[in-house]
Amino acid sequence: MKKSTTALVLMLTLLPALGGCGRVRYPAYYTLNLPAPPDPPVPESVRTSIAVREFRSPAYLRQGPIVYRTTPEQIGFYEYHRWAVDPRTLVTTSVIDHLRVSGRFATVSLYDGSPDGDYIFSGRLEKLEEVDSHPGVKVEVAISAQITKVATGTTVWSNAVSEVATVSQRSVPAVVSQMNRSLDQAIDKLLSTIPASLASSR
Repeated sequence: MKKSTTALVLMLTLLPALGGCGRVRYPAYYTLNLPAPPDPPVPESVRTSIAVREFRSPAYLRQGPIVYRTTPEQIGFYEYHRWAVDPRTLVTTSVIDHLRVSGRFATVSLYDGSPDGDYIFSGRLEKLEEVDSHPGVKVEVAISAQITKVATGTTVWSNAVSEVATVSQRSVPAVVSQMNRSLDQAIDKLLSTIPASLASSR
């Protein structure tokens, strides 16, 4: 009888643990929603073309999980909050859209390795992360880029910008929304300094 009682107690103890093992937590996936600006007609005086390479980034931004920092030296990853699409792809597409709208180039395309065209745009997503700072949470975004003239291989423009913004509430969706706004502002700021003289200098 004592053995039966011991076995029953052991079973009752293990049941809650076994029930918990059946619960599977699935990750939540997020994407950047960078708006595509309207595409106006290109002025007749604009004759140059530009191809945009896919943006590069540090390896830790390409691993999928959304990144946060608790100190300048320590990087953390959300296990259950991940990017649905590589942020580099979304930034590259957004830059192409912004360059088309700018009216500075007759054609803007994704770089495919072809030597055709007048300029090549190369960019790097330096930071896209949550920063946990007392007393709140912030978002930090940083991008850099340069334009190379194909005919000479010389760099004719380069720039680097960053944006830091406070998140309105402590949640991952709020962090992603602020990343989206800050990244769009950073792209605008980055591209606004491209000289208009590139439009006709072939």
